[in-house]
This record gives sequence, structure tokens and C-alpha cells, in this order.
Amino acid sequence: MTSKVDEALGYEQARDELIEVVRRLEAGGTTLEESLALWERGEELAKVCRRWLEGARARLDAALAKEEGEGDEDGAGDGAES
Repeated sequence: MTSKVDEALGYEQARDELIEVVRRLEAGGTTLEESLALWERGEELAKVCRRWLEGARARLDAALAKEEGEGDEDGAGDGAES
């Protein structure tokens, strides 16, 4: 479960911290306990990023649907009355 602090992170902040976690894991040299803690933190950060991206996708989909809906209304009846 993500903490309130994680929920307040912006996408870029979470992404940058996730990149650092991955870098540290790939570099090695940490104890098993440290590696597990890093892994868990990375999972939480990935969830934060995923939620931001899903929210952005939903906003884009809504904007596109609204635009398409407005386009249908503007064009209704234009060619039938000629």
C-alpha cells in the first residue's frame, strides 16, 4: 500500500527516484536487506507512476471523446439541406 507521501509525489519525482533505485540495484554492493528495501521502494514508486499515467490516459481519452462529440454536433444536417 502506498503512503500519503507517495501519493503526493508528482510523476517526474517518482520516476526520477525510481531511476535512482534501479541504478542502485543494478550497481550491486548492497546487503540483501538493503536490496529488498530498495526493491519494495521501487515497486511503490512504479505504482505511483502507473497511477499518474493511467490518469493522464483517462484525461486524454475524455478530451478526445468530447472533441469527437462536439465534431458530430457541428456537422449534423450540413449536407442534407442543400
